[in-house]
Amino acid sequence: MTTNVDAGTRPAGTDTAAYAAELLACGSIEMGAHQPDMARRIAALLPSGTPVYVNHLPRHSLADALASLIAVREAGLEPVPHLAARRIASHSELEAFLGRAVSAAGVRKVLLIGGDETTPLGPYADGAAPLRSDILTACGVREIGIAGYPEGHPRIPAATLEHSFLEKLALAQGQGLGTFVVTQFSFAPARVIEYCSGLARRAPGIPLYVGLAGPSSAASLLRFAQRCGVSASLRALRAQGFGAVQLVTHTDPGDQLATIARYCMAHASSNVVGAHLFSFGAAAAVAEWMNRYIARGVGH
Repeated sequence: MTTNVDAGTRPAGTDTAAYAAELLACGSIEMGAHQPDMARRIAALLPSGTPVYVNHLPRHSLADALASLIAVREAGLEPVPHLAARRIASHSELEAFLGRAVSAAGVRKVLLIGGDETTPLGPYADGAAPLRSDILTACGVREIGIAGYPEGHPRIPAATLEHSFLEKLALAQGQGLGTFVVTQFSFAPARVIEYCSGLARRAPGIPLYVGLAGPSSAASLLRFAQRCGVSASLRALRAQGFGAVQLVTHTDPGDQLATIARYCMAHASSNVVGAHLFSFGAAAAVAEWMNRYIARGVGH
């Protein structure tokens, strides 16, 4: 199982600011499939080898991500494509994409997600479907990311999510694939900590990257929160009125990151190894924020 940090190597005496900065330095960021020029801007701000997730939105085919994946690798970063199973039109489309991504961009990791389409475009009805064959390993993929949902999923019952999670773990293990978890972003810290604790009990060996919403405008953040189903977060913010929403969404996610750092420092069993920053189309601005936070934490 491959990770870019070993939580057990962190010094016991590290303070919260330094620990939080290390979670960022050992974390990841996402960028758009149509933004290959963004790779160099990110590389100038974040550590060499930082995983950069290239998204797979409804308006894009898998092949649309290839230029960005190649650019990420050429910039000295680790390209990680999203594979939205229900948006893949055919087995041959997936095979051709993976073959090219592995050979041209050096892709070794992918993030498997289901995708939000009501009706699958092709043969893959859920995120586990590509794993039910050997297509990933045959094409050279060595590690898969599994999505985690601290606030649940707006359209999938909790029992179904759990079954799918366990199935993916079992299938990956059977094929010799490494695994890691990346959570959906949330503004409900108690839910995030509860999820982290639960995963540490259920799957103590699996690395966990906690998703955080990068700095964004109130309007953008609310739009993505509604789309992603972070219902508890939206209810908490709306209860305080839109003025409070604006205040929260224009504030950087440092407080949330510090909460995760304090949890990790207090729980030796934590398998949180990094933070994953959602960029909402503003990857350069989010990378700049990460750079500043890491620099402050190192000098703390």
